Amino acid sequence: MKKIVSLLLAAMLLVACCASLAEVPEGYPEIIEGLDFGGATVYIYDWYSTGERETDPTDDQQLTYDYWDWLQETYNVTIVETALSDWTGNPEELQNMVMNHDDSKLCILGIGGGFAGPALSNGLYMPWTYGLENFNEATEDFMTINGVCYGVSGSPYVEPRQCVFFNKQVLEDANIDWEELYDLQAAGEWTWDKMEEYMDAVQQDLDNDGVYDVYALTGNGDDVLIGLVVSNEGDFFGFDENGKLVYTADKDNNTLEAIARRVEWGDKYMRPNENWDDYMRFWPEGNVAFFLGQSYEGFNGNSTVNGIERWGCVALPMGPAANRYTSAADNNVFGIPNVYDEETSLKLQQIYTLYRLPAPGLDEDSWSNSYYALTDDRAIEETYAMLRQGENATIMKFNYLGDRNSVLGSDIMWNLWSGTPAEVLEAARPAMENRCASFNGDTVAE
Repeated sequence: MKKIVSLLLAAMLLVACCASLAEVPEGYPEIIEGLDFGGATVYIYDWYSTGERETDPTDDQQLTYDYWDWLQETYNVTIVETALSDWTGNPEELQNMVMNHDDSKLCILGIGGGFAGPALSNGLYMPWTYGLENFNEATEDFMTINGVCYGVSGSPYVEPRQCVFFNKQVLEDANIDWEELYDLQAAGEWTWDKMEEYMDAVQQDLDNDGVYDVYALTGNGDDVLIGLVVSNEGDFFGFDENGKLVYTADKDNNTLEAIARRVEWGDKYMRPNENWDDYMRFWPEGNVAFFLGQSYEGFNGNSTVNGIERWGCVALPMGPAANRYTSAADNNVFGIPNVYDEETSLKLQQIYTLYRLPAPGLDEDSWSNSYYALTDDRAIEETYAMLRQGENATIMKFNYLGDRNSVLGSDIMWNLWSGTPAEVLEAARPAMENRCASFNGDTVAE
């Protein structure tokens, strides 16, 4: 009798298992056995989401909503993606949560990349071990200290930062076929020197009054600096053999070369600014050929670049030390607050990873649909598509210490004309060493 009962139970379990497997829609991820939240709510905290769904979703949005509904039903969980505070407030919320050992809510908490340093140095995030292959490697590398990863991105892709927008009309007026820029990029021949050839060709004083009527370049000077450094494979910091963050800029030939070029371009090609944001009014005037800025300033559709009718976009040109196109990515970071046990942390990693997967059936090119009304196909399919890949992203190490203004501003970025590049970078060393000591947990010299 016991044997018959056992066989019946085994058969029932088999049927239940087959039924469970049958419930997985085609293309959906395999069900993680044992993952069950018991009806709890998991919060994915950022500083920009509302937690609301579109009332009239597109087909792509509906595919995503259907997938999220399946996740919630399958794992007995409610997932709420919403703002916790603002951009500067989330790091403080994370710190308070950890200091108070507040595990009253299950959450994954996001912060801007420029705030990741304190989260790492103060142990605010738990190690992240699950599903790392599903996120972009640039953020994973950045969040890995001494071989342990502590956070991931919000997507397998990066948001490109610095790139070069160009005014097609200005180039045509100078008898330049703007398609040449894309061709050079595709051939791996879009370099600093090539861009200078074009800048020399377009810059003109039409009425001979000693003032240019057509300028070669505009943009936020800080973006020009960071863009040139990253496009020459330079950096301001590195890690030594003991895994400690150290200041390297004044010894790094790639960085020195980039800063020298930044000064040269500022003197020779850039339309002079009175205020740092003058480029926002210069570009729409239509008399500047190139704008070195961040991708969102064009591809968001309501930003500076769209102040002219016809524009294109190529990557930062490669410096002499580079053999790839890149940008200084600054991705948002998501991690598990260091308040849970390891089992809970793993469950949160698992559900977040599943949540961030592209919805099955979603067109892999859907990310670009809104861009085609803004610019030409090559800007989207050749430039943006390339730069959003993780291998073409560089997260510069000053992000461990803070945002670029607070770390590099007064000592380097806004002080470039106070001496030679070597002198400027050497003079900044004491301040930079103090910042590194703080990050490393060492005593800061008086």
